[in-house]
Amino acid sequence: MSKKHPIIAVTGSSGAGTTTVMASFKHIFRREKIRAELVEGDAFHRYDRKEMRAAMKAAETGTGPNLSHFGPEANLFHELDELFGQYGESGSGRTRRYLHNDEEAAPFAQPQGTFTPWQAIAPDSSDLLFYEGLHGAAKHAEINIARHPDLLIGVVPIINLEWIQKLHRDQNLRGYTHEAVVDTILRRMPDYVTHICPQFSRTHVNFQRVPTVDTSNPFIARDIPTPDESMVVIRFTNPKGIDFPYLMSMLHGSMMTRPNTILIPGGKMGLAMQLIFTPMILRLMDQKRRA
Repeated sequence: MSKKHPIIAVTGSSGAGTTTVMASFKHIFRREKIRAELVEGDAFHRYDRKEMRAAMKAAETGTGPNLSHFGPEANLFHELDELFGQYGESGSGRTRRYLHNDEEAAPFAQPQGTFTPWQAIAPDSSDLLFYEGLHGAAKHAEINIARHPDLLIGVVPIINLEWIQKLHRDQNLRGYTHEAVVDTILRRMPDYVTHICPQFSRTHVNFQRVPTVDTSNPFIARDIPTPDESMVVIRFTNPKGIDFPYLMSMLHGSMMTRPNTILIPGGKMGLAMQLIFTPMILRLMDQKRRA
């Protein structure tokens, strides 16, 4: 943690709603004129797309270890920990980008599925660092990434909803077979339990999306439940200073379920984030100015 160079980290699986978080924070940064260094967790995968496919084939034939993007073997935990540590100390560090598609890859004249070269973050070029990815609160062996962020946010749907989203995305957008997606879910489950779930006990605020329609068998679901067919559970590790009456007055249809927990309609998630995190970010900026 660093008052002079704050770090905000959002951790959650792909499809969990982290895109909504990114959009909400960008609104806050633009409105409050905050310069944010945006870092994507995919940039700290160990293998590019071609290398990961080769590693997966080796695992299937028994000539290589079992891998998933959830676990440390397929990620650069040391480099991410180093970035957070350096940024907290000096506002600098080293990062890169993962190019998901041709549109992202075109400006770099590289194939999609590859990484850009590592680049240094110039000191004083940003007011804070904003990370969004799988491992913002990860711990493994001597690595403790969770110790660095000043604000840690977890975004996680219930597991059935996460599986439905993955099945639909991988089949419809990536052309994978149903069987291949199910195999991937099963293969990475140990890493999910060991390296993803524990992070949500280290966060300061969690957003968990819960569908209000039947998702009993996620493997036959024809549609992804919409935000209007969902509720979002928001849990605060330390509710001190949270103005629950104000939040409930602004988020119609919300209710408190525990002293540190509020339940809101799924479609209000983006608004809730802006209401909750704007004062938190302004507090970080005030501390930065005073440091």
